[in-house]
Amino acid sequence: QVQLTESGGGPVRAGGSLRLSCAASGRTNHRYVMAWFRQTPGKERELVAALSWGGANSAYGDSVKGRFTISRDDAKNTVYLQMNSLKPEDTAVYYCAAREGVVLFGRYDYWGQGAQVTVSS
Repeated sequence: QVQLTESGGGPVRAGGSLRLSCAASGRTNHRYVMAWFRQTPGKERELVAALSWGGANSAYGDSVKGRFTISRDDAKNTVYLQMNSLKPEDTAVYYCAAREGVVLFGRYDYWGQGAQVTVSS
């Protein structure tokens, strides 16, 4: 089992920046793909960004490309999401997720509790 704990959410003005962090604990000696998803009421959860163990492969949702950056520090078992040029439509609950292996897409097995990000205009 892996436990994921997000931090760093909150309110921000449009055009501003935030950095989310996700600390993993538990069975962290396996190789995991780490990802960020987000969800707003009435909408399906969408992939924001994903990053393979070691950082060789990454993927971003079309709406955040060029503005958000995912990174990870495997020595600290932590993944980050740097969000720049935030827009009101980025308002959502952001979830950290993990899946074993090297494939970025598919079912994620472990989820954090979520962090609210609210972008005001």
